[in-house]
Amino acid sequence: MKFNEIIRAIIVEQGRYEILKKTYTEPKKKGDTVKPARLSIKTLNDIVLSDPTTRSSGNTIKKAGKYVNWILKQYLRLESNVEAQYGTPQFKKELKEKSDLFFEDLYKTTEDLQKFDRFKSKIDVELRDINKLTIDTLFNTVKDFSLEKAITTKAERKEMDVHPGAKQVYNGSKYDVYMIEDQGELGKEAACFYGGQNKETRWCTSAPGLSYFNTYIKQGPLYVLVDKTDTEVGEISGLPKHRYQFHFPSNQFMDVSDRQVNLVEFLLGEEEGLREFFKPEFMRGLSNSDGTEVTVEYPRDAASKFIALYGFDEFFNDLPDNLGRLDFIKGSGGYGQQNANDSNLIISIPPTIGRFNSMYALHLDGILQELPKEISNLSDLMFLSLPNNKDLKSLPKEMAEKVGDKYKMSNLAVITLTGSNPGVIIPEEVQKMIDEKNIKVFK
Repeated sequence: MKFNEIIRAIIVEQGRYEILKKTYTEPKKKGDTVKPARLSIKTLNDIVLSDPTTRSSGNTIKKAGKYVNWILKQYLRLESNVEAQYGTPQFKKELKEKSDLFFEDLYKTTEDLQKFDRFKSKIDVELRDINKLTIDTLFNTVKDFSLEKAITTKAERKEMDVHPGAKQVYNGSKYDVYMIEDQGELGKEAACFYGGQNKETRWCTSAPGLSYFNTYIKQGPLYVLVDKTDTEVGEISGLPKHRYQFHFPSNQFMDVSDRQVNLVEFLLGEEEGLREFFKPEFMRGLSNSDGTEVTVEYPRDAASKFIALYGFDEFFNDLPDNLGRLDFIKGSGGYGQQNANDSNLIISIPPTIGRFNSMYALHLDGILQELPKEISNLSDLMFLSLPNNKDLKSLPKEMAEKVGDKYKMSNLAVITLTGSNPGVIIPEEVQKMIDEKNIKVFK
């Protein structure tokens, strides 16, 4: 190649990266308005460097790889997958969570792109166009290819029943469960071992030399479930290939491909002992740190999983006596056994609600047919919010019960019935209390 051709090639290679910087990291001015940059320089560089065909020296990019635009496309489409309304604080929170997870798993995409690039000629013709693939379909396309042979075999595995960085906490008819809670090197080694050094699984916690293990273990223990009925074993660990990793604090329940499993369906469909074993983990996620506030976004959150697995009565029984606030919100989609958009989704509030003597706020949105008479025992209750309850027929007359000449619900200040049955009956006794105490009622 002649000197001027070499110079031209260098300019073209560097120009591609400069175009990316100009397109994505510089604000755009249109008239009097300035549209902010879509990406930071760091974000762009992380994406460019994740392309296995990118040429670089350390963190200095010499040539942007041929898959960069595809990776950028996968990252930018995260916005369209956020359920919250665009521009709201919840939207920003959910987008950040998705972005953090994207970059946490980016090394997996790099590995899949390496396989795609190396074995493209062996892939079905209709799957050779990277622009027609998503991250998930890319993985499914290349998952059966291996970049290298396993360096060890089952015969080379150290003789051990349980890795010293873990402990066996459950022995069932089908599954053994190992818990990793050691935050030091032994724990990290155990995570690598049970994940097959990130070659038998795609768990980021099992990749040697990466810091993701530290991030997760500081939040809480890792549980590895091994299906001991599986006769096919991994060449590195010697463990059955069929296994899962659960991490309750981050709400991640992963199969070997690091794909989220529906935990409710899994535990309802497997041995009952597993369901009972994990019950304490669910209970820890029911309330805030001091146990005084509980919010249920049914059927999406951890509390909803608890209800789907153990029942609503059990949920109420396990709430702390000093509960001060309960918010029960019917959302959209999730882990419940019924569709949250189903108007027939009605939950019975058990009489045991009367034991929450410290409760000052109760919010039951769209799930109520009848309010139990024991509500009158909530002497500290100030805010009774019952919106969107189309099947609510009446407030209980017991709300107006007195002890001597004083109403038991003496602190009640607000009742909200917005969006509920417009014909809801307010008993004469309750209406009298509302008038005497000047309680605000919103319909």
